[in-house]
Amino acid sequence: MLYIGIDLGTSAVKLLLMDADGRVKHIVSREYPLYFPHPGWSEQKPEDWYRETMQGVKELLEGFDKSQVAGISFGGQMHGLVILDEEDQVIRPALLWNDGRTAKECDYLNQEIGKERLSAYTANISFTGFTAPKILWVKNNEPENFARIRKIMLPKDYIAYRLTGVHCTDVSDASGMLLLDVKNRRWSKEMCDICHITEEMLPRVFESYESVGTVLPEIASELGIPETVKVAAGAGDNAAAAVATGTVGDGQCNISLGTSGTIFISSKDFRVDENNALHAFCDANGAYHLMGCMLSAASCNKWWMDEIIGTKDYAKEQEQIGKLGENHVYYLPYLMGERSPYNNPNARATFIGMTMDTTRGDMTQAVLEGVAFALRDSFEVARSLGIKITRTKICGGGAKSPLWKKIIANVLNISVDVLETEEGPSLGGAMLAAVACGEYESVEAAAAQTVKVIDTVEPEAELAAKYEARYQQFKQIYPACKELFDKIV
Repeated sequence: MLYIGIDLGTSAVKLLLMDADGRVKHIVSREYPLYFPHPGWSEQKPEDWYRETMQGVKELLEGFDKSQVAGISFGGQMHGLVILDEEDQVIRPALLWNDGRTAKECDYLNQEIGKERLSAYTANISFTGFTAPKILWVKNNEPENFARIRKIMLPKDYIAYRLTGVHCTDVSDASGMLLLDVKNRRWSKEMCDICHITEEMLPRVFESYESVGTVLPEIASELGIPETVKVAAGAGDNAAAAVATGTVGDGQCNISLGTSGTIFISSKDFRVDENNALHAFCDANGAYHLMGCMLSAASCNKWWMDEIIGTKDYAKEQEQIGKLGENHVYYLPYLMGERSPYNNPNARATFIGMTMDTTRGDMTQAVLEGVAFALRDSFEVARSLGIKITRTKICGGGAKSPLWKKIIANVLNISVDVLETEEGPSLGGAMLAAVACGEYESVEAAAAQTVKVIDTVEPEAELAAKYEARYQQFKQIYPACKELFDKIV
């Protein structure tokens, strides 16, 4: 049988075809527009998502036996607000995860409603990207649109609705709305009241690997697939990527070195840190995860190489780096402010420690180390909750650098596993579809068969000790600069 994974991203939809043995057979990507109607705003049209997804599925299946397609599922950009009227028509373009218009609404939620209440209701506090403040923004600024709302959905869930006619979401994606009682995996009545909505406006919540229904007859006809094809609820992009990297089960860890950086820690138990420095979400495996998200990771290196040094030869620049663990230059990687663990949009990137003998290589090394140190900030929060992590998977563009992987292994003092296949949310979606169809007994069983480690970078005792001393210095820099950051914005 064949399974389709749909990764509804911010710039494009990526579609993947997987067979019953977990082998990737075909991959297709189709782009769609991103709109910025005002500075700091970010929107997309759900109809664009649907159109390109349908075209992408048709392209994906060319040359394959369409009768063998058994299931479809998703990974997708989180937090976006899709609102439908009583005819299930889209009311306005979707407000995306990176839309920054909700500062006033976030202040209201965090300061007036209060972080303690938010955390009690949802296990999280408000961030500008989350869905609940977007709902309040529509209420405050577009009351005529707010009055028309009959259904509130997330991006990937709109595609699931168009395929099945079912208003649905999954627990992992819903966790990022600030509307879900994460511990109990159900909508929070208190948050609905705060946002002036009803539970009936929200979709039914499923586990990520559960089938929400089968494709509509007209969809099956258009795509040439059986009407029996099951559609599984899927997961938010990070939770779906965790499935694809085998980061399922208690105490598993994955680090993503993409444009942003994440440290994803799966847990069988529900945990929340006292400062809400990490997101506490449901995962795609029926349990929970903690996630630290830094807004600039591999993008720091890209900025340094492209804009400052002026080169595309990243590997050559890293050849100039001398001894590790002895650099006297430090770099705070806050080019776009920071989310975890500080939740400070005013934080800024900073170099400190340069002297007359500082080299270009020292500066490049500081950038790589600064990202690793910032990942450790979130890592330390997880450790404070009693979570013991001895190894991690690693993925993302930055993970292509052997040097960066070595730095991370020694800064965190854990083993870093490198995977054979790195297809992220689209592969995770296909795996969830296979579980929903009974191809695998569980998400963990799917990961055990599909995910293969091909290399491991081990920490070195002497180097890890050097980086331990460096990290103790690094973690003092942000507190010393925080007051200044607030003044210079």
